[in-house]
Order: sequence, then C-alpha cells, then structure tokens
Amino acid sequence: MLENLEQLVRDNSQELVIDNAQIPNEQNEQVIQAASGSIVEVLKDKIGSGNITDLISSFTQGNGTGGNVLEQATASFTDKLGGLGINAETAKNIGSSLIPTVLSKFFNKTADPNDSSFNLQDILSQFGGADGKFDFNDVKDLLGGGAKGENGEGGLLDKLKGLF
Repeated sequence: MLENLEQLVRDNSQELVIDNAQIPNEQNEQVIQAASGSIVEVLKDKIGSGNITDLISSFTQGNGTGGNVLEQATASFTDKLGGLGINAETAKNIGSSLIPTVLSKFFNKTADPNDSSFNLQDILSQFGGADGKFDFNDVKDLLGGGAKGENGEGGLLDKLKGLF
C-alpha cells in the first residue's frame, strides 16, 4: 500500500515538483517522500486515535474529503517542505495542489471495486495499531451494525439516534 501511495504521489508530481524551478532537482525525491509521508502520518493518526468516521466515509464513497485529513496532510507537507529550505509560498502552492489531487485519487481508487491498487481492509489493518487487528467489520459493527442489544439497537449510531 505504501509503495502504491508513493507511486500515486510520483505520478502526480511531474509539473508541481519535478519541473518546478523552485525545487532543486536533488530534492525532488525528498519532496515526493514528504508528500506520501504526510498522508501516511495523518491516516495513521486518524485510525490510531479512533477518529475514523469521516475517513471511512471518504474511503467507501470515494468523495476525497476525508474530514480534515486534507487540511492536516497539506499542513504537514508544507511544514516538511519548509524544513527542506523551500520558501513558504512555493511550499504552500505545491501542498495546496498536490495533496488534494493525490488524496482524491487515493480515496477514489480505494472506493473503486475494479481497482485493486488500494484495499480498504489492508489500509485499516496496516494502520490499526501494533497488533494489526483493526478490521473494517469492527468499524461497521461499532457504527451501525453488529449484534442487536435488548432494545434492538446495534451500534453507536443507533444509540445516538434519539439524541438528534
């Protein structure tokens, strides 16, 4: 999965990174690594913290928003570019173009049953913590499915229905 994400970044970075006069050629690979690393860090954080409802929705619907994944990944990437000595305006421009493009394609590929380059279960397992036992079915059960309780409620969403 990580290799596919890095390749997705690479495939979308020609104009923004490789052909960009503001990015020294010797830093092209570091910039690509920074982009994919920023996305991975945010995904890991979201999944590891249990803050995944919007993230799961983005994966399964292919809507490319991921809650605030986009903003966090862009900010992280822009910071990393600054650490490479790339001026703030250039970093911001690259981040605001590259990260949304890559995330949109990433979420769309994950949601596409005909595209096996990214598999939601593999992503969740890879970022599910030290035991790697985090499972999409666990999320589905937690949010809306699973065994029904005494009052016919099955998940967190069922339990919260009455509050709204």
